[in-house]
Formats: sequence, C-alpha cells, structure tokens
Amino acid sequence: MDYHPSEIRLQKKSRQIAIDFDDGSHFELPFEYLRVYSPSAEVKGHGPGQEVLQTGKEMVGITALEPVGHYAIRIVFDDGHNTGLYTWNYLYELGAGREARWQAYLDRLGAAGYPRRPV
Repeated sequence: MDYHPSEIRLQKKSRQIAIDFDDGSHFELPFEYLRVYSPSAEVKGHGPGQEVLQTGKEMVGITALEPVGHYAIRIVFDDGHNTGLYTWNYLYELGAGREARWQAYLDRLGAAGYPRRPV
C-alpha cells in the first residue's frame, strides 16, 4: 500500500516531526530516531549486514525538511547528515514500528557497549 502524508510538522522545541497520513494515522518521530534510522547508505550500508550503528545522536537537530518530488523528503540534520531520502512509505514504517525499532536500536547500543547519554 502507498501512504501519503496530509501534514508534516517540524517541532523543534519537542525535537520531533509530527506526521499525519491520509489513512488517519498520526506519528511523532523524534529527531534522534530519524537520524539513527536514516535510509542513507552511510547508515544502512550497501547490503544486508553492512548497517553502521549510529552513536552520539541524542541531541541531533534538524535544520530543514526538503521535498523530493511527490514521494519523499530529505531531512537535513545539524550534524551534517543529509543524504537519506525518507519516502512516505518509509516514514509510515518508521511510525508504525517505532517501539520495536527503538528497542532494537537500544539493544544494539548496549551490545556494542555504547552508553546512551540522557537527553
């Protein structure tokens, strides 16, 4: 199924993006979560097993959301990262699977011995 946002709001104070989709779904996605799950090759690698664990992104900010055609946005992070294209379907997946994905990220940080700094 193809998902399409009806509204996207950058909420700098709460450090999240709020997204409403045309099916009535609403997701609030923290900046850190979006950064560590960037769809870029820098984060995902070029194939299975090549993912790069992102650390130290607790306070990452977003400086811009740039539309890419009618299918995605590019998120410009204040750490210089801006190469991931977040398609509408990927943003929906991130929202729908947020709890499980976030816990998987925390588990990977712990297994790698990286303490996550309190925000």
